[in-house]
Amino acid sequence: MKKGLIFLILIITTLTINANEPQEELKFSPEKFDAELHLFIINEAKLSPQEAAKFFPVYREMQNKQRGLYERQRKLVTIMPNDEVSCMKAIKERDDIDLEMKRIQKTYHERFLDLLPASKVYAALKAEDKFYRHVFRRFNRNKPQFNWPHMPQQQRHGQQSHQK
Repeated sequence: MKKGLIFLILIITTLTINANEPQEELKFSPEKFDAELHLFIINEAKLSPQEAAKFFPVYREMQNKQRGLYERQRKLVTIMPNDEVSCMKAIKERDDIDLEMKRIQKTYHERFLDLLPASKVYAALKAEDKFYRHVFRRFNRNKPQFNWPHMPQQQRHGQQSHQK
């Protein structure tokens, strides 16, 4: 009980302090991001302090394992294969990373189910997805929009242009 209460107080304090900072001075803070994510999950999944205290250490463990895979994915994006063998190797590496990511998720989802009722685990997973969608939208609102190149309009089947 005390762990959960201390955890909630820490999150609320972090969010309150950061809310008082001027907007132009704000920079990405992993600690703030995690605190917001945890608070969002707690609220959306309606986790009690005891449930949160059991859930988040295992959740953080899962995130740490996933971070290593995200780093490997990021490195793959920078590689520009220049032959068929290199391309095939890069494709297989991407697939292996995706499969490993799913294995980690499955393993940890099973562990979550040992800690919380399935309805709370499901709500926590949905909350995580919802949080990331909100963050992505918020991030995109603050960035200039990318102008996609205009694609030439294709003529409808059977119609031809009769310009002279």
